[in-house]
Amino acid sequence: MLTSLLLQAPAKVNYRLDVLARRPDGYHELRMIMQRVNLCDQIRISLQDTPGISVACDADGVPDGEGNIAWKAARILLDRSGFSGGVAITIEKNIPVAAGLGGGSSDCAAVLLGLNELLGLGLSREQLMEIGVTLGADVPFFVFQQTALAEGIGEKLSPLSGLPAAWVVLVNPNLPVSTAWVYQNLRLTQRDGLSTIPNSFADVASLCSILSNDLETVTIPAFPVIAAIKEQLVSLGAHGSLMSGSGPTVFGLFSDEATAQAAGKELRNSRGWFVAVVETV
Repeated sequence: MLTSLLLQAPAKVNYRLDVLARRPDGYHELRMIMQRVNLCDQIRISLQDTPGISVACDADGVPDGEGNIAWKAARILLDRSGFSGGVAITIEKNIPVAAGLGGGSSDCAAVLLGLNELLGLGLSREQLMEIGVTLGADVPFFVFQQTALAEGIGEKLSPLSGLPAAWVVLVNPNLPVSTAWVYQNLRLTQRDGLSTIPNSFADVASLCSILSNDLETVTIPAFPVIAAIKEQLVSLGAHGSLMSGSGPTVFGLFSDEATAQAAGKELRNSRGWFVAVVETV
């Protein structure tokens, strides 16, 4: 019986983030295009003879116990399993915390997928996504494991297959931004109708025609450096640039590795920012 797994938990960027309405439950009705990139946390999940759940993480600001949604995911699946032992989870963080890249949600999804296998639960992808949305709005996307159009609060997912591969330069100016604060301060504007999103794109440049994030209207006035990073990425050869999620991470999309690596090197040398050059997956 397999008792341990080492999993990769990838980050995501939002090519599109439309906030459509505020819901009675406090969430917002969204329309998003979500894309995974190969910046990954490493998640080790090990079954133990001793009951209980432990979560160890090497990053500041990440809770180790019940406050971690990976812990909550483990609790739900252990309770379903009848397994008398426990689980030890180790998280090696490579994705910045509170950065708009979905790191915590991805870690949680990895635990759901990994424990489903280790405990032999046989839950379907859809069942795991239903559990995931009770833990965090982005968790179902990471369980889904495909580029997706996400609607509702993020749990209604449709696969998108016509998007070109891209090199992505991620830049985080080391400013943790609270997602709750961003949504609380968002002023919804009246929409005349949703622009349609093409099913396919000829190249990275045409993909950039859809880049849009309603949350920039809150985050950029509070942190003008985000707008400055966007401009810098475009000046360094990005076809387009956008804040991901609630920020503050900004990404630029590039057609080729050489231009992306040169841009990453320039940005890395200019400030003490987090910079990563990655690919879409």
